[in-house]
Amino acid sequence: QVQLVESGGGLVQAGDSLRVSCAASGRRFSTYAMGWFRQAPGKEREFVAAIPWSGENTRYADSVKGRFTIFREIAKNTVYLQMNSLKAEDTAVYSCAADQWGSGSNEPEDYDYWGRGTQVTVSS
Repeated sequence: QVQLVESGGGLVQAGDSLRVSCAASGRRFSTYAMGWFRQAPGKEREFVAAIPWSGENTRYADSVKGRFTIFREIAKNTVYLQMNSLKAEDTAVYSCAADQWGSGSNEPEDYDYWGRGTQVTVSS
């Protein structure tokens, strides 16, 4: 069982940077692929970024590639999403998810555990 808690969301202006965090409880954090997904009002949940359990070959949605970076600190059981050059269209609730021994899928159904999310609002 893994519990995930996101933090770090907030209100920023277009062009700003923000880092959101996802802290995982439980053991063997290093065996989990971690993903970030987001959902804007009236829209479906969409994939943002993922890091496989091996830590290699991270994956990004085309819409955030070059602006967002996913990385983890195993000693802190935490995965981060560094978001730079934010745009109004990045406004959403950002949720992290965990998939043991996963390859860093971009499909939400591949993840077994989810956090409740943190709101990121980008004003234009």
